[in-house]
Amino acid sequence: MTDFYRIKRLPPYVFEQVNRLKARARAGGADIIDLGMGNPDLPAPKHVIDKLVETAGRPRTDRYSASKGIAGLRRAQANYYQRRFGVALNPETQIVATLGSKEGFANMAQAITAPGDVVLVPNPSYPIHAFGFLLAGGVIRSVPSAPTPQYFSALERAMIHSIPKPIAVVVCYPSNPTAEVATLDFYRDLVAFAKKHDIFVLSDLAYAEVFFDDDPPPSVLQIPGAIDVTVEFTSMSKTFSMAGWRMGFAVGNERLCAALARVKSYLDYGAFTPIQVAATTALNGPDDCVREMRGIYRKRRDVMVESFAQAGWPIPAPRASMFAWAPLPERFRGMSSLEFSKLLIEKAELAVAPGEGFGEHGEGYLRLALVENEQRIRQAARNLRRFFDTVDERLHNVAPIAARR
Repeated sequence: MTDFYRIKRLPPYVFEQVNRLKARARAGGADIIDLGMGNPDLPAPKHVIDKLVETAGRPRTDRYSASKGIAGLRRAQANYYQRRFGVALNPETQIVATLGSKEGFANMAQAITAPGDVVLVPNPSYPIHAFGFLLAGGVIRSVPSAPTPQYFSALERAMIHSIPKPIAVVVCYPSNPTAEVATLDFYRDLVAFAKKHDIFVLSDLAYAEVFFDDDPPPSVLQIPGAIDVTVEFTSMSKTFSMAGWRMGFAVGNERLCAALARVKSYLDYGAFTPIQVAATTALNGPDDCVREMRGIYRKRRDVMVESFAQAGWPIPAPRASMFAWAPLPERFRGMSSLEFSKLLIEKAELAVAPGEGFGEHGEGYLRLALVENEQRIRQAARNLRRFFDTVDERLHNVAPIAARR
């Protein structure tokens, strides 16, 4: 398989190494607490499941669906954007339903990328942001992920030194993996930059509803004129704990949405119609389930920050997303993030995601997902404490620990 053109463009999948070790440990009877994958453990809302059950088996619902999404679903997404962001969207021309935001991102890359096209992608970043374009034959130029004033200096350098000129810039806030949040002022500067250089903005807003203070993350489409250059991707995976349902959206610029819809029309017939109907119910329904979800993740975040610090691993408290982005504990900073991730499975029965899997600038960090309940998170902290307290005796000369240098 390594001889195939597109397969050769993909690096080794870092997370697979952790997954294999995790599976081996579990097969041996270990109780692995898994904070690695951002796979929600909360159930989908009952009224949404009820609508799925009610719709399944009805006449015609087993037939092919609409590739760009049924009309009612697209209208529901337009209403959501109006309520949440004050953004008016045409559900016929500015909204495409996708099989999750990941599929939407990958097929957008297929739609707009010619071989050799350059795309500016944050580093560290969720892997599809880069690999979607690599699979489409594009070239990636890394830019910082932090939404700071220095970000735009890096963008300007990238524009000057990239040949050919980049066609698009990818942003993701709240960030996966770093949990950073952008402001409207940042987006205002980003839209101005994109228009100045005639490039597109591709925004990943999958964690729009997972925030922990009184300042909800904004949409770049709130900026006047942003829709001229922007498509934004959202997902129901985290907002409604519907990850396995595979339902997301691309919204914004009509030309980009039309290109995505054209590509998808050749590749799929859309999600199962009852799933689309249930997703419509979720978007049009009460938001108490969303507030409840936020409250659960906030409590888990607080428990993780407190208990891990007591165990000897201080973790910055994320403002949003379902992740914490933590530097390696000081005494282990002679190791790579992948080495430390493997060590945690073996010695602390804890799985996390190594930062290097999100790009070279993720090295030195671990991503921890808030996908275990509070009791399990406290158990993870106890496991860490035991490991840290006995690390010199248990590791011997296996790992390069800074404290022994």
